[in-house]
Amino acid sequence: MKSTVETLSPTRVRLSVEVPFEELATHVTQAYKKVGQQVKVPGFRPGKAPRAVIDQRVGKDAIYAQATDEALPSQLYAAIRENEVRILGRPSVTEMEPIVEGKPFTFTAEVDVAPEFELPDLASLEVTVDSTEVTDEQIDAEIENLRLRFGTLKSVDRPAATGDFVTMDLRATIDGEEVEGGSTTGMSHEVGAGDLLDGLDDTLVGMKADDTKTFTTALAGGDRAGEDAEVEVKVGSVKERELPPLDDDFAQLASEHDTMDELRASTRETLAKRAEANQGRQVRENTIDALVEAIELPVPDSAIEEEVSHRVDHLRNQLSEMNLDLDTYLSSQGQTLEEYTDDQKETATVGLRRQLVLDKAAEAKEVQVSAEQLTEEIRARAFQQGVPAEQHQAFANELQKRGLLPGLTSELRRALALDEIVREVTVKDSDGNELSNEVLFPQDVEDDDADEGDEKSE
Repeated sequence: MKSTVETLSPTRVRLSVEVPFEELATHVTQAYKKVGQQVKVPGFRPGKAPRAVIDQRVGKDAIYAQATDEALPSQLYAAIRENEVRILGRPSVTEMEPIVEGKPFTFTAEVDVAPEFELPDLASLEVTVDSTEVTDEQIDAEIENLRLRFGTLKSVDRPAATGDFVTMDLRATIDGEEVEGGSTTGMSHEVGAGDLLDGLDDTLVGMKADDTKTFTTALAGGDRAGEDAEVEVKVGSVKERELPPLDDDFAQLASEHDTMDELRASTRETLAKRAEANQGRQVRENTIDALVEAIELPVPDSAIEEEVSHRVDHLRNQLSEMNLDLDTYLSSQGQTLEEYTDDQKETATVGLRRQLVLDKAAEAKEVQVSAEQLTEEIRARAFQQGVPAEQHQAFANELQKRGLLPGLTSELRRALALDEIVREVTVKDSDGNELSNEVLFPQDVEDDDADEGDEKSE
């Protein structure tokens, strides 16, 4: 086989392939077997008729057409491997000559490819993340949230205010007709929560028990989502929340601690761990964002369109299983199909650029995924999905059976490459403090200490 590559754009190439007729022998043999199984020849069992008889029955052109179907994919991807073309998406054949006995089989194909680019000097990149310092105000807010959970509701004989709880009946109508599924009774709602209908909270403020009012709003769900409706609201009761005092009794009620000082200290520790975990995620997100921003990186439109089409179809299928229509669902979310598609195009473009950059970094830094690392990742995913430990091997076997391990390995390789990048960039927190790798990768320090301990014990 001979093949050449012509660059059409930074993200697309044309492959021209020529396969000598002699190299098609395997494909021609497979074609005779397949056609022979389908053709009934008197005196011969299926698949046992000689080639000459099959030629007489269906013609050699039919055999060669079948051989073309067999040869084209394998020869195309052989040419892709031979030329080390990093393809994105599926190739499309643009020209193809039929197989003719004794003559080379030729065809051309076009395919999107990863653009060529260079990584910037990583040491010159600076990334900023949130500080992990915990303030008294944050502790106060966390304890106040805990206090709200232990509050009690007390009926009051006054107009409702923001923060009060009401029981209410709702009835929605359009042009005087009640909307199907648009009525409810005895619903409890916190005034000001903003999690129901637009305009409801403003209407409830100032209403007392047994008051009735009507307001106009756009329906958020159902078959008539997005349409304006008249909604009648009747208040059944108004209650205010009484909160326990912040004292040692509250600490004992709401936690395993005996005093408020102990509760505040524990809350500080919890918030610090949460901030550290958030900072770890943030440093990786901000690092890859900074790296992508530093590179002129074109991406092929067709690859993005293919990914967006896949996402839209996936969402449509999910909704169909719940007997929901895509347009109706998007309308309930305040989006049109065009707006949703535009959003997906943006996220798909960002995702592809990240993937290309991390693949380049993994290649440059010769990042490899060990068997131990892959096994640990599989265990972590099994744990996340609630798979019992004794079924982890079956979980791994299922991943392999479904052909998902190569993709999982690629994801892990990119994650490892990102860690290598983070080790080289300059990371500062929002207070201006530079963060060392010992802070960003505490596991490295623990591993080093463990290795030293092993050496001493030996």
